[in-house]
Amino acid sequence: MSKTILIVDDSSSLRTVVKLALTRAGYDVLEAGDGEEALTRLDGRKIHLIVSDVNMPRMDGITFLTKVKAHPSYKFTPVVMLTTEGQDATKERGRAAGAKAWIVKPFNPPVLLDAVSKLVLA
Repeated sequence: MSKTILIVDDSSSLRTVVKLALTRAGYDVLEAGDGEEALTRLDGRKIHLIVSDVNMPRMDGITFLTKVKAHPSYKFTPVVMLTTEGQDATKERGRAAGAKAWIVKPFNPPVLLDAVSKLVLA
């Protein structure tokens, strides 16, 4: 059974690049354009990992991350932040909210896949 990963980013082209890398590596992928839409994807099905941007309309990634960690079914789901934000203060806010990894855009797909493979549990 393949693992399911949720990609949350307001850039459809970035979601496409990430989805392509993940599906080629054998993962199932769900997509959402912002944090609010992503919350609707948390409907009880097993999601093994979330890849989220920080800067998005309607609900930013750190607010979304906080809500994920408050959700009983997803509080242990690892979250990777994939963002243009590289400032230490923003990274610290993300870590405090529960982010397990931080990758700054532009990114190399092998770096993302390496982080994903380390965080996705059997």
